Amino acid sequence: MASSTALSLCMIVKNEERNLAACLESVRELGPEIVVVDTGSTDGTISIAADHGARTSSYDFGRIDFAAARNQALAMAQGQWIMVLDADERVDAESIGLVRQLSSGAENVGYYFERVNHYPDPDPATSDYVVRLFPNRPEIRYRGRVHETVEATMLSSGGRLLRSGIRIHHNFAVDPEARRRRNLWYIGILKEEIAADPTDHSRLTFLAAEYHQLGMFAEATEVAEKIALLRPLDPEAHLHAGVYHLLFKVDLKRARQDLLEALRLKPGYPEALSFVELLREKESGDASGPGGSSQT
Repeated sequence: MASSTALSLCMIVKNEERNLAACLESVRELGPEIVVVDTGSTDGTISIAADHGARTSSYDFGRIDFAAARNQALAMAQGQWIMVLDADERVDAESIGLVRQLSSGAENVGYYFERVNHYPDPDPATSDYVVRLFPNRPEIRYRGRVHETVEATMLSSGGRLLRSGIRIHHNFAVDPEARRRRNLWYIGILKEEIAADPTDHSRLTFLAAEYHQLGMFAEATEVAEKIALLRPLDPEAHLHAGVYHLLFKVDLKRARQDLLEALRLKPGYPEALSFVELLREKESGDASGPGGSSQT
């Protein structure tokens, strides 16, 4: 149960001695309780955590389950609010005040942080949004053995999800072969999860993403098609299926069907409109080429 402590930083780690100190230093001004669950480190990770005043425990990763490890950290936390970071992330110094402000409230709200992903040169940084701050309530827990998320239980507890102005920096420095092995590993686990619970469509979304990262676009397209069938009223699902048919496993007729369905469900959908324009350019180019066909 949460105590009078305002904020608990909850982390799971393994062999993060190169990253952990910088992560913990980035939140030092907040003075959070620090809870670290270790999944099998063989380096100095635990010593670094202890040097920063962390409460630590271990989790047996014999069966891979990132959600269970994160939930162990959440169960240990005593703060009124939970903040979650990975060891290779750090909070932007200009966001500290906003973290402090939001974690002083009492609303049942989960907050998205902007995560800026920094790659080795010359690749440019990219951004995505992840829920990393939420109330410490026993019903709010992570789900998913890999690509674990907290959003579903946040919403089922009656809470809301809002985008904040908080920014974190993520150093994405995995070598290509290690990333490929991890993609394949995650695909295997995701398939196990889908077989165990076919109703959890979030697993399919992550499966498509893993195939995409491996350049397995035919497989990614097949999964995107399945998601669109399972979510007939979801414009984003139709958008993604349309984009795959437009750019990766090219079928312009199918792309048009999906993109127009996304626009029917969400009139004025900016992303769908932009891809429809690209579709028209492709159709025009095909029509003017040999044979005049608009179907590839």
